[in-house]
Amino acid sequence: MKEVIRIEEQYDVVVFGAGEVPNSVLPIRILRNARHIVACDGALADLLDLGFEPEAVIGDGDSISPSLREKYRHIFHQIDEQDDNDLTKATKFAITNFCLGEHPRFCYLGATGKREDHTLGNLSLLLRYYRDLKIRPIIVSDYGWFVPASGKTVFVSFPRQQISVYQFGCTRLESEGLKWNVYPFEELWQGTLNEALGDSFTLDGDGPYLVYGTHEAKGGSE
Repeated sequence: MKEVIRIEEQYDVVVFGAGEVPNSVLPIRILRNARHIVACDGALADLLDLGFEPEAVIGDGDSISPSLREKYRHIFHQIDEQDDNDLTKATKFAITNFCLGEHPRFCYLGATGKREDHTLGNLSLLLRYYRDLKIRPIIVSDYGWFVPASGKTVFVSFPRQQISVYQFGCTRLESEGLKWNVYPFEELWQGTLNEALGDSFTLDGDGPYLVYGTHEAKGGSE
């Protein structure tokens, strides 16, 4: 069955991480329209500075100031286990405690930037959430978005949008609507620096893949 993916302004859950704080129009609209907002403990101060209050604050408690921890003790949930990072703890909390329905849409803000190792870890977690937790996750930053998919998927796009495709285990991977046709890349870099030709492009693979798209066209905004 073909899936259509477009970048939206309303998600079931927004998880706010402790990476680079988003300040552009789209992330702020996403926060404003979120059904539920969950903050990682180290990101609470940044979320408050943007003018938003979370429904829950999740973490092991080592990244939140004593004053904020006391003020928000009624919604602070300390989870000490170290197998998952705070982004995953927040995701699992939302799945367990909110009425989300089947395949809920999760948007992650502040999940990239600052520490590059955290960025790589969070990007790889998108595939885990998509595969194991059965959610529809997306990371949005001030510059673009990352989303996992599999099978045949149509992505809403615009001309000269910069696109990168990272495949994970595909033995067959094809595309329509991109400047360069994709294939089952052997190295991560081989799928970078592609470009959308029109208002949509299609990927079709026999395994999971991760797609990045920019908010602006090459050479300027739309």
